Amino acid sequence: MNLSNLRAPKKANRNRKRVGRGMGSGHGKTSTRGHKGQGSRSGSSLMRGFEGGQMPLHRRMPKRGFTNIFRTEYTVLNLDRLAELGETELTLEKFTAKGLLKRRNELLKILGNGEIGAAITVHAHKFSKTAREKIEKAGGKAVLVA
Repeated sequence: MNLSNLRAPKKANRNRKRVGRGMGSGHGKTSTRGHKGQGSRSGSSLMRGFEGGQMPLHRRMPKRGFTNIFRTEYTVLNLDRLAELGETELTLEKFTAKGLLKRRNELLKILGNGEIGAAITVHAHKFSKTAREKIEKAGGKAVLVA
């Protein structure tokens, strides 16, 4: 392959379909809308998900459960991730700077999966019971942020 035989892939360079430009264009008379019927008239628009009168998919699917709109979402971090950071004090700003929290005002919960060897001070909105025990056992502090 060289510059003399380079070609665009098939269907990459197709001309726009220009409708309503006379019989010679191949898209004259009904302008690709067909004869009569729902989509042939001007101003015709169907709602999203309309399936020609068949029961739409979003109505055929069963509804399950309940979504609580007042639920509080926490970003969770395990102790093994904290141990990898190698810090002595971890504040919310440091978590954000390291990319563990996406935004400064996100709620953070520390879970007790893994072990930490060094004493570290961790600032978070919530701690699981095992996480708090492991941090204090290692000589560190679990500080609740209001």
